[in-house]
Amino acid sequence: MTPAERERAITSLRDSRDRLFATAEKLSPLQLAYKPAPDRWSVAECIEHIIVVENSVFGLIQKAIEQPPEAAKSGSEDDAIVATVVDRTQRAKGPEALMPASRWSQDGLLPEFRQVRARSLDFAGSTSADLRALVVPHRRFGHLDCYQWLLLIAAHGERHRAQAEEVIASAEFPRAASAS
Repeated sequence: MTPAERERAITSLRDSRDRLFATAEKLSPLQLAYKPAPDRWSVAECIEHIIVVENSVFGLIQKAIEQPPEAAKSGSEDDAIVATVVDRTQRAKGPEALMPASRWSQDGLLPEFRQVRARSLDFAGSTSADLRALVVPHRRFGHLDCYQWLLLIAAHGERHRAQAEEVIASAEFPRAASAS
């Protein structure tokens, strides 16, 4: 990972973290739990999913670091991968194990997210592993190098933060009683 790539990863992770907190930290329990339809997620479920996926991806990266490196992979697809992940016009259903299942209380969601993201940020800032030489398959994108997986963490968080914003913008969203 070049210094510019490291900076991009850190900035992406930090910015997506900050945007998620700006979206969710002042919401009341009622607002966090509100679902615009039975088949749609609440803001709390979006946050839980972000946490679960980030934990899963971080585990994939950690496991890849323990394996021998593969041939170096070009980073030319980075922007396309990020753009595709963030794009909410294409819906995608992930594996059931990554779906929201009330793993944390509403009060525990943002602290858990903060902890998980802090770990990812620390890793991005300190790893000496050649993330470009470590490749892990993705079910939609094919083989991604671990740097791309790091960018995917931030992009995935952005995707579901935007989904949370859509929930908040829905007509029936409870507008009163935001938490202080």
